[in-house]
Amino acid sequence: MKYIVVTISDTSNLDAKKDLSGPEIVKFMGKENILLGQEIVSDDIDKIISVLDKWLEIDDLNLILTTGGTGIGPRDVTPEATKKIIDYEIPGIPELMRVKNYSNSDYVSLSRSVAGVKSKKLIVNLPGSVKAVTENLQIVYPLLKHAIELINGNTKH
Repeated sequence: MKYIVVTISDTSNLDAKKDLSGPEIVKFMGKENILLGQEIVSDDIDKIISVLDKWLEIDDLNLILTTGGTGIGPRDVTPEATKKIIDYEIPGIPELMRVKNYSNSDYVSLSRSVAGVKSKKLIVNLPGSVKAVTENLQIVYPLLKHAIELINGNTKH
């Protein structure tokens, strides 16, 4: 998979060294996937949309993983930004993340992560904490390649 990581955090936007979740995604994705870029943006809906739109212009890209801004705080606007740009949602991906994580914490019910498709590219919102990023990637990673194949018209099973 060819992917990018977008960290959405006011704190990390001011000091990139504080971004722990973005690098954790890159580590998890390993060498079998190709990282095309990484960016940090503040919790501002217009800035998030602008960054996502910029990366969506890359033809080879097929996956955008965001981290942060998926909670219920006043600055948590990643789901709204994602919904504004996607062509359609894939609600089962964040539903699966929530269902599988209920055994770890009831706080997962406060997650508003979204997954969807724009221009044949899959976008998945992940939480902002390193622990939650790893837990959620372990859950959805096995689905990502197949989802991307389906999005691109490879529907033979």
